[in-house]
Amino acid sequence: MKDVIIIGGGPAGLTAAIYASRSGKSVLLFEKESYGGQISKSGLVENFPSQKAISGFEFSMNLYNQAKQFGCEFVKENVISVTDGEIKKVITAKNEYECRNVIFALGASPKKSGLPNEASLIGRGLSYCAHCDGNFFRKKDVAVIGGGSTALQDALYLSEICSKVYLIHRRNEFRGEAALVKRVTEKENIEIVYDSTLEAASGEPLLRSITVKNKNSGEEREISVSGLFLAIGQEPGTKGFESILPLDEYGYADVDESCKVKDGIYVCGDCRKKALRQLTTAVSDGSVAGASVE
Repeated sequence: MKDVIIIGGGPAGLTAAIYASRSGKSVLLFEKESYGGQISKSGLVENFPSQKAISGFEFSMNLYNQAKQFGCEFVKENVISVTDGEIKKVITAKNEYECRNVIFALGASPKKSGLPNEASLIGRGLSYCAHCDGNFFRKKDVAVIGGGSTALQDALYLSEICSKVYLIHRRNEFRGEAALVKRVTEKENIEIVYDSTLEAASGEPLLRSITVKNKNSGEEREISVSGLFLAIGQEPGTKGFESILPLDEYGYADVDESCKVKDGIYVCGDCRKKALRQLTTAVSDGSVAGASVE
């Protein structure tokens, strides 16, 4: 029997573990892949307060070691389901665990482009977060893929620090907010490439160019860029927990900043419905959830 079980070992889950275990609670954390989540694969983190520059792996290990220092236990198993009640049961493919409180820190994963060399270009020109990595491409040419509000916001942000931004969209009109569309179309250093899909990304070891294809004419165009930002959506890790978590239409946990679903059930991090998904907001959620169980 544990006081708290945390599902997910990203920044939110690890921060929740620090707060809960430091308060004297018995804490067990489940992570099916790598501790730190997506940020562990980032070559450099520059936008976390107090840290001028740190690798994503080192940042993740610092959180992990801090939680371990306060007594948190870790298990590398994939949680399949959770049953509610005064005593919760957390079920994996191998075992069944009991606790009084569950904190869901399930994260969210960016949708992939499907390019065969996508994984090898991550951190070498390809990014899923303009605000995280845009500064590395200051005064260079970059491309953004997508047509929603996130893609429009990314293009506007990058246009302030990059020489030129190519905004590639598979349709002939945007799905994002009208005000953002207006601002994008008025920006002189943003070139919109309509009705086009990403066909290839080239460069070894660093990205040098992308190839896009006009779906109407079939014509292909090679564009020289140093950075490629994918803004084609995210997938929250809430699948399989629909019976215990309130979800919005996109699958995010529809829970406010209290991070509380009900007594004994909490949600924190990128899997929660929110306006901004960054390291700072993840650890903020984790602090709230971890302190709440006390």
